[in-house]
Amino acid sequence: MKTINDIATLEALYDVASPASLTKVVTRLSPHYVKWINAARFCILSTVGPEGSDGSPRGDVGPVVRIVDDRTLWLPDWRGNNRIDSLRNIVRDGRVSLLFMISGSTNVIRVNGAAVLSDDPDVTGAFAQSGKQPKSVIVITLSEAYFQCAKAIMRSELWTGAAVDGLPTAGQLLKEQQAEFDAQAYDDGYAENAKAKMW
Repeated sequence: MKTINDIATLEALYDVASPASLTKVVTRLSPHYVKWINAARFCILSTVGPEGSDGSPRGDVGPVVRIVDDRTLWLPDWRGNNRIDSLRNIVRDGRVSLLFMISGSTNVIRVNGAAVLSDDPDVTGAFAQSGKQPKSVIVITLSEAYFQCAKAIMRSELWTGAAVDGLPTAGQLLKEQQAEFDAQAYDDGYAENAKAKMW
């Protein structure tokens, strides 16, 4: 397989970047970006560390992040599987990216920046929910934000395509690795079990 190993070869394959793809970049959140991000209940957090990269879905019942000011976002780390891959990466390498998505919208908002973790009670306490609060909050300092071209969502028909039948369940994926695992019981009970562990 032929591979591309230098920037000059890569750039020769593509046309010059469209002017709009460069002028759309902001270094502080404008009112429209604030409105869009405040409407987003879901994002993907991307981090990098010594072991490699990590992409982690994040979601909430309201805005998935809190906009503190035009360059600062707080992302609570709600209960999950306790692997803390993203958090380990942030402690060792603060570079992060967020992709905000809203069901039905073909636009995606990207935020790139640097992050630190905080377990300050004043910060974690700001997210109290159902008598619980996150153990830590990811504090992101924005370096740039911009909307992504809608073509990826349009091509994939992410919000408009037909449902895919026959996908393996989470239980089946686990059973594939552990033959004795009870996939049916796991899948049947997951929704109810998750309610107590949502926050």
